[in-house]
Amino acid sequence: MASLHTLSYITASELQRLQPNSKLAIIDVRDEERSYDGHIAGSWHFASDTFVEELPALVGKLEGQEAVVFHCAKSQIRGPTCAKKFVDHLATLASYKNAPQVYVLERGFNGWASAGHPVCNCAQPHCKGC
Repeated sequence: MASLHTLSYITASELQRLQPNSKLAIIDVRDEERSYDGHIAGSWHFASDTFVEELPALVGKLEGQEAVVFHCAKSQIRGPTCAKKFVDHLATLASYKNAPQVYVLERGFNGWASAGHPVCNCAQPHCKGC
């Protein structure tokens, strides 16, 4: 069965333009490297190694969001894989209304940081923005 939810890529510059939107969630699926590399301010941490178990909690937290952006270090494996799992999970929820647009951040956190975009170093799993 084909999913009605779509998955697209977004650049760091496009994400930075969208960031002031309060209905945007950034999901960092890196594992331990988030604790020492920093993260995108305002992002939520849902580690890839426990992502499937956390899907129901994530779906609940994203209720009302218009867009969700997944990323890992380079957005080559973990970020796209978790985004696809999220999209597939949404497709199984007949009662989920107004699903957000799902994106993967091109070049991931490494691309974000190397382009000079703001990085936060707080230790919170749901960063409030630094």
